[in-house]
Amino acid sequence: MILPILGEKPEIYEDPLDLMVEIDTLKQEKQAKILAHYYVDGEIQDIADYTGDSLKLARDATTIDAPVIVFCGVHFMGESAKILSPDKTVLMPDLLAGCSLAESCQAPELKALQDKLRAEGRDIVTVAYINTTAAVKSLCDWIVTSGNAREIIDRIPAEREILFVPDQHLGRYLMDVTGRSMILWPGACMVHEIFSLQDLLRAKKNHPESIVIAHPECPHNILEVSDFIGGTEKMRTYVQSLAEPHRFLVATESEMIHPLRKAAPQHEYIPVPGIMENTGETCACNRCPHMARNTLQKVRDCLKYGQPEIVWQPYFDQARDVLQRSLLQ
Repeated sequence: MILPILGEKPEIYEDPLDLMVEIDTLKQEKQAKILAHYYVDGEIQDIADYTGDSLKLARDATTIDAPVIVFCGVHFMGESAKILSPDKTVLMPDLLAGCSLAESCQAPELKALQDKLRAEGRDIVTVAYINTTAAVKSLCDWIVTSGNAREIIDRIPAEREILFVPDQHLGRYLMDVTGRSMILWPGACMVHEIFSLQDLLRAKKNHPESIVIAHPECPHNILEVSDFIGGTEKMRTYVQSLAEPHRFLVATESEMIHPLRKAAPQHEYIPVPGIMENTGETCACNRCPHMARNTLQKVRDCLKYGQPEIVWQPYFDQARDVLQRSLLQ
């Protein structure tokens, strides 16, 4: 079910099958390929040429021979695709599809902290989660995803201090698994931070045979009671590795259940409830409102009209150096 977006007029209903046919025709006309993140609606994933997590899609964008990319995800993902494929036209269904993590860490504030630490004589390496703006990436030494973070952290010399931005929960998890101390930026994902530990423990008690899989963006109390911790691609690989049917309690964005079911339909997948900040009540609210801005109608329209487009910015050059080194080498 597609939820309405606060402050936006609901789209006039159009038959999804008709939209899919129109999108397919437009893709051929415009010589375009569609990339879709695992967190966008399942119907968009189904019509995409490429699906995956941030790391896979960033790499996919560099291999596509089509001149036009339609990136169904959030803004920083479209920026990364443009930066790594500057010769291509990169369109997004909705440029307002942002990210709470990216918004929590702005370039001027990061630069101020870096200057302060260096003025204190501290030898820092700045590592940024890919959920950051291109302006922030341009200030960093390494960019990581949940899929390659541990590998990159292990490359950094032990004598250097690590400033990790912006996700404090992923940073804390990486501290646990790598043994490295880090300076953590106090950011968090609005979706992963709201999971209800009480409801998760109740579900585990009611279904003691269930397996809890959690994204490392979740708070420590959720990760402590999880059986498997990994990014979206690792989750998909893990459920595929188990031939016998299992029940999974899934602590990540709820649309992730769609690719999990496609990859391993023999299992049952149950989303872990979240907690509503205003009332403290639990709900099935673990849906990213930014990812939800991607709709079939907007995919059709951006193909039809050639906009919105990610336009090259001066700081993309510096961001390109660190993205290529971090994700492609």
